[in-house]
Amino acid sequence: MSNLWGRNLRLSIFGESHGEGIGIVIDGLPAGYPLDLDKISFHMARRAPGQSELTTPRKEADQVEILSGVFNGITTGAPLCGMIRNRDTRSKDYMKELPRPGTADLTAHIKYKGYNDYRGAGHFSGRLTAPLTFAGSIARQILASKGIHIGAHILQIGPHLDEAFSDINAELLNGLTGLDFPVLNEAKAGAMKKEILQVAEEKDSVGGIIECAAIGQPAGLGSPFFGSMESSLASMLFSVPGMKGIAFGDGFDMANMRGSEVNDAFYYENDHIKMRTNHSGGINGGITNGMPIVFRTVFRPTASIGKPQNTVDLTTGENKTVAFEGRHDPCIIPRAVVVVESALALCLMDSLMEAGCEI
Repeated sequence: MSNLWGRNLRLSIFGESHGEGIGIVIDGLPAGYPLDLDKISFHMARRAPGQSELTTPRKEADQVEILSGVFNGITTGAPLCGMIRNRDTRSKDYMKELPRPGTADLTAHIKYKGYNDYRGAGHFSGRLTAPLTFAGSIARQILASKGIHIGAHILQIGPHLDEAFSDINAELLNGLTGLDFPVLNEAKAGAMKKEILQVAEEKDSVGGIIECAAIGQPAGLGSPFFGSMESSLASMLFSVPGMKGIAFGDGFDMANMRGSEVNDAFYYENDHIKMRTNHSGGINGGITNGMPIVFRTVFRPTASIGKPQNTVDLTTGENKTVAFEGRHDPCIIPRAVVVVESALALCLMDSLMEAGCEI
């Protein structure tokens, strides 16, 4: 099993949903950077479960124990290890012999010959995004000190749509991170929340889309082909459980447009080359162009649902039905916003280091 990511900032995630704990080792962090633990706790709380009726009732404080790489509150340059203890597990809700449709239960059983930890999806659980959020909260502190700001909002839940990003600035992005339910148009939030509560009542789930952006990053980050900024972001984002698609800039809408419409025209202003539009989402040829990075990610409806579904008994070979009566999010979108932001922060940090920028 490979759990390594990054070329300069190298990450390794460990643990299982119902094991003793989960965590991450971050290798490559620069020495001498003071960590704001309150900001780390703030972002961890944004992802933590059990905080409202819109999320799973599982209660986890998600307090991070920093085991190495920090001394007197300052990074040492050694690998930084952060661990989060699991406190509120309920393993009896999971049955090894009855894989849940839509989850990794069956594929994990096949790949690891039945030795995988199936409780709460084990190492495949969305719970593993907690250490990813921890790492991202460190990266975004360093990025903010360089004038790089990241934020995201809920663009869609079920059939309900928020407005898309238009005029992106630091105040907007930072303001979104302070919202419990981040949307650009507050009037849209009510219908989205109602949709989540409705599917929960029906023992079902619903998916949605998150739109994320960054400003302040320099032009020239990334490389063509395999080292492109899009490739880096895609490899990180597709590691997030439930994420099923990504589109940069106008994305799939470009299929209905012409080159004359989507090309971002250049112009000079104060001896700087600028763009009048940002249809490409801040990236051309895999390299940042100085405009805001903008992308959208789609998440599938949560796979664990209370409705009866067809499955098989791995022990007897019989066809059976399963209704998951455990705890799960009827919609993972509200808690996934900070995870997507964290993924972007880590990718930008890795690319800045690769470009030799001072960190």
